[in-house]
Amino acid sequence: MRPTARPIGAALVVLLFLAPLSFLVTGALREPGLLPTDSFTLLPNPLTTESLQRAFELVPLGRQLFNSVIVAAIAVPISVVVASWAGFAMVLLPRRVRGYAVGASLVLLMVPLAALWLPRFVLFRWLGVVDTWIPLIAPALLGMSPFYVLLFYWSYRRVPRDLLDAGRLEGLRAFGLWRRVASPLVRPTTFAVAALAFVTTWGNFIDPVLFINDPDLATLPLGLRSLSALGPTGFPVLLAGALVATVPAVVAFAMVQRRFLQNTREAGWLGR
Repeated sequence: MRPTARPIGAALVVLLFLAPLSFLVTGALREPGLLPTDSFTLLPNPLTTESLQRAFELVPLGRQLFNSVIVAAIAVPISVVVASWAGFAMVLLPRRVRGYAVGASLVLLMVPLAALWLPRFVLFRWLGVVDTWIPLIAPALLGMSPFYVLLFYWSYRRVPRDLLDAGRLEGLRAFGLWRRVASPLVRPTTFAVAALAFVTTWGNFIDPVLFINDPDLATLPLGLRSLSALGPTGFPVLLAGALVATVPAVVAFAMVQRRFLQNTREAGWLGR
């Protein structure tokens, strides 16, 4: 690609992703009670935050935002650590057993999530943890997704075996090899998995619908569902609530991207 084509391509990609965000912001700054428009306006006239205030009045978005932050703050680190452990453990397995583990992960990855809703509900109801945050956090104890485990496995496979052998000669066991040798070298993958796990947890709608009945434990997706029932005239209020839900995700992605790019440059030799 020519040097002049790269900035143009990057600008087009940025515009592609900024377009829906611009529509979200402009729609949230319109007056409540207005019908959706067919045309896009850069700044609505008049410009007001009344829809945002109305969203917080109709639904306890502040409480739900706090609940979503707590659930994500607990589930994301757990899922990253567990997926990292599982991926590194697969690297240490004998070749034949490793192949079975990778194959089992691929099979689990193809299982539709809808097939797990009923068994999970029966299990959590039997354990007596329905109407708590435990069902929302429990998937993190399994790495949240086999895809995250496979991402770590692929990254750890690129770590030179000489480094692991040198660590063993220094007396390091499996946990020490993971913490002191392998994990620092795959930080870009760690940040990428953290971002994916955050999006999965932050936008999780089905689990709160299935397991949360207490309004004080409701997360932000449940609040957006309530706002969606306002009808066409409540569209600015719905967009205001969606803006509240989007801002933390955008901030988290911006922070992760900066660390991701920084660590990718520092560990660029690993991508050889």
